[in-house]
Amino acid sequence: MMQQHLSIHLKSQSPNTNLLRIMKQFISAHDVQDIPSLIQKALEYKTNPWKDENLGKRMRIGCLFLNPSMRTRLSTQVAAQQLGMDSLLFNVGQEGWALEFEDGAVMNGTTVEHVKDAAPIFGNYFDILAIRTFPSLKNKEDDYSEYIINQFIKYAGIPVLSLESATLHPLQSFTDLITITESMAANEIQHRKPKIVLSWAPHVKALPQCVANSFAQWVNKWGEADFVITHPAGYELDEQFSQGATITHDQDEALKDADFVYVKNWSAYHDYGKILCSDNEWMLTNEKLQLTNNAKVMHCLPVRRNIELSDEILDGPSSIITTEASNRVWAAQAVIAEIVEGLKLKV
Repeated sequence: MMQQHLSIHLKSQSPNTNLLRIMKQFISAHDVQDIPSLIQKALEYKTNPWKDENLGKRMRIGCLFLNPSMRTRLSTQVAAQQLGMDSLLFNVGQEGWALEFEDGAVMNGTTVEHVKDAAPIFGNYFDILAIRTFPSLKNKEDDYSEYIINQFIKYAGIPVLSLESATLHPLQSFTDLITITESMAANEIQHRKPKIVLSWAPHVKALPQCVANSFAQWVNKWGEADFVITHPAGYELDEQFSQGATITHDQDEALKDADFVYVKNWSAYHDYGKILCSDNEWMLTNEKLQLTNNAKVMHCLPVRRNIELSDEILDGPSSIITTEASNRVWAAQAVIAEIVEGLKLKV
């Protein structure tokens, strides 16, 4: 029913407006015009997963992984299947040739095939190309240019869906807002803006800023929360993502009256890729949760138990991490459906 309503609404607009409403790709929050509507679409799929089981019939989504995945990979496959699509998976560099991305490269090393040659073929094989990349954490300029995923966008000629990139993880962040919206309804806090805290946590190795950047970008664009980011000095994020949030180095102050606490580690942005602090005092515990407004705790997974988050949190009533991870299916299904609907409108 929602799909029919959407089609009628779009057809009532001018052709130029139609084109503006089509989701041509999904790389960041800026590819979504109406976040609350997309959240509701995802929650409708959660209620009725097979309601659009023929939407993607005789269509294919190609999922390319340049680094490992579990939840992203499986949830995308499940979502595509529930829309009637075929999904094909390919681990680039493990199951096939190592790809070259540099323009003008003299390919006399370990790379065997250039993205200029591979991407157009993927564009002919598939209707949508979903890609998971990962930053080097060595060269900030290269990572933050999103060079790899942009090369696929440039040469594939079909919509590209990010399954994580060098700087962002949009499907995860969209999932997080779905989970927050769902929890707000269940806990009757729709009458006010929730206080959401993104809290840095320690880790045994340097991790990228992708999830933190993306979560900040989505919460800020959503605009429906009192948003605070807390971390030790030196872990400031790129302002293009964090601007709009209150930022503090005092975790206890940040946690006061919080409704949601999103826990995540990331390495330094300015002193790029470095671990500047491994203070175990930043790990969230039940004692620290006493400062909050019975906050629900979130994490993107995988999580290092008793490093990033304590067992008492993860196994306790405050955690909504399992629900959050399960909602990955509905996030992917809503996004894929939007792209498919756009492709059909263009036809």
